[in-house]
Amino acid sequence: MPSGFGSSSYYDRQFRQSPALIRARRPYIFKNAVVGSAVAAFAIGVYAYTISVIGQDEFEDVKVPDAPSQPAKK
Repeated sequence: MPSGFGSSSYYDRQFRQSPALIRARRPYIFKNAVVGSAVAAFAIGVYAYTISVIGQDEFEDVKVPDAPSQPAKK
């Protein structure tokens, strides 16, 4: 048996969608596009917010040592 979709009735020998698969997917195309757009907008919003918040940080409250400490010699 060749790898791939096997004996699925939703795809032909060239792995193209059959009319039955197109009819079965039709009610969900718009809903999936809306949900996908909402998820992408949320992810982009979180990314943009994170970059804007990190860009405002001045790091003035971080103490930087003057010189690296030397290990004690015996």
